[in-house]
Amino acid sequence: MKDAKFKKPRKGKWIILAITVALGFAALWLIYAFAQQIRNSEQDKVRLWASAISQKAQLMSSTERFFNEVDIDERRKVKLYIDVLESFNKKDLGSDAEFYLSYVSYIVDSSRTPFMIIDRDSLITSCGNIKSTPREDGQLIGTKVTPELLYLFSNNPPFHYNVWGIPLTLLYKESQIYTDMRFILDNLNESFLSEVTNNSVFVPVIVVDSLKKNVISYGNINPVEFDSPSKLEKKLKAMQGENDPIMLRLANHHLAYVFYERTPLLKLLRFIPLVYLFLGMILVIVSYNLFRTARSNEENRVWIGMAKETAHQLGTPISSLSGWADYLKGKPLEEPYLSEIRKDIDRLDTIARRFSKIGSIPELKDENICEVIQHTISYMEKRSPRKVNFVTNLPDSPVIVPINRYLFEWVIENLCKNAIDAMEGKGTFTTLLSIEGSHIHIDLCDTGKGIPTSQQKYIFESGFSTKQRGWGLGLSLARRIIKEYHKGKIYLKYSIPGQGSVFRITLHKSSAPSASSNSDANNS
Repeated sequence: MKDAKFKKPRKGKWIILAITVALGFAALWLIYAFAQQIRNSEQDKVRLWASAISQKAQLMSSTERFFNEVDIDERRKVKLYIDVLESFNKKDLGSDAEFYLSYVSYIVDSSRTPFMIIDRDSLITSCGNIKSTPREDGQLIGTKVTPELLYLFSNNPPFHYNVWGIPLTLLYKESQIYTDMRFILDNLNESFLSEVTNNSVFVPVIVVDSLKKNVISYGNINPVEFDSPSKLEKKLKAMQGENDPIMLRLANHHLAYVFYERTPLLKLLRFIPLVYLFLGMILVIVSYNLFRTARSNEENRVWIGMAKETAHQLGTPISSLSGWADYLKGKPLEEPYLSEIRKDIDRLDTIARRFSKIGSIPELKDENICEVIQHTISYMEKRSPRKVNFVTNLPDSPVIVPINRYLFEWVIENLCKNAIDAMEGKGTFTTLLSIEGSHIHIDLCDTGKGIPTSQQKYIFESGFSTKQRGWGLGLSLARRIIKEYHKGKIYLKYSIPGQGSVFRITLHKSSAPSASSNSDANNS
């Protein structure tokens, strides 16, 4: 082919497509990175919350142990007080009696533990730290103990002992300081459970007893999810699969377990990679389809517009030439000239028919492909330079192929014209036809300059041209006719720069029995 201006078609559109896809993926990546930051931040909040809960649970456990030790210490002091009182039963107490009485008074004053001693008649014989002042306590001595007072001292088991043969009972309760601290601990326990369940990071939490059967508290979770033992067991197992439960020791000496899972936001962010992968695929598919549709529409507009306009432009000269031919018929005009005029008129009519079929579905008829090729080559040979040698190698018997004669002849003419241009008016143009099973192959060979390797992949693209003023429509139109209308193939078999090129057309043979060619088409 003749070297001239080379245009790569639609390169700008592919660049725009690549930039669009790149920007789309960049935007998706930024959003994904932002979502990952939110996810990591949310996970850090949950881990920090779990760590704080564990530390507070240890603090609660240490506080509970402290109160247990205080409770034991108070009972030990009361027992020591009983031991001192019982020591008065010794006969050899002697001069130590005053010391023991002072020691008992010291224990009573230092412990600040409310107590009272009653006899068998329920009369209060001694008491301390019950009222606000010792004087008010002294007013209770000698009175009968009331049910209300007995109820206040019912939390701890009483001590029974004898002094000088008199049976006595000592009742005691927590000191006021211990009671106040216990109240603070209970409030702290309730506040702690509330903080666990109604946390500010919206962690779904279930607090259960040591048997993991009963729910103590819950938060940020729908109770319908564990409203039955089977549901509770299933839910706890699922939570334990995500995080190990945190053990708590409550103020009532009971163990409890805190089960928790990912926050709703973290659960949602799990699917972010899949969502963005899906969106990325959609972006690529939509972008590709949009550009492919735009490309197809543009090509269709080019073909249809060019075809309709050409048919319109050729209509007037065809009518005029037909009128002149009829007028000159019978006049003193040599018949050979008149015959040639008629051939050109038929040729113009054929061109008009070809263009008018572009953009519509052409009708395919069984034709003898050998006769069609020979007719087209003969027409081109008479109108080509004399230094171009035409060689045809076609079977003698008819080869029937379903084609549209007007469009198929157009393809052969285009390839022939391109070959003559590539040979620059001097060389050999060879047409070969071979049969392979249900397919026929038509090879069109020239001895021209060939096509550079770097350009071979573009030759069938719309807009490709090696001519300074070329439209780049010939081979693209040929491919459209063969591929879309005849369901065949057309391709560059090979091309060697400086030696020539070979184009191949592959078509399907007719499934009907072989017959003579339909010769109703006009011969020029």
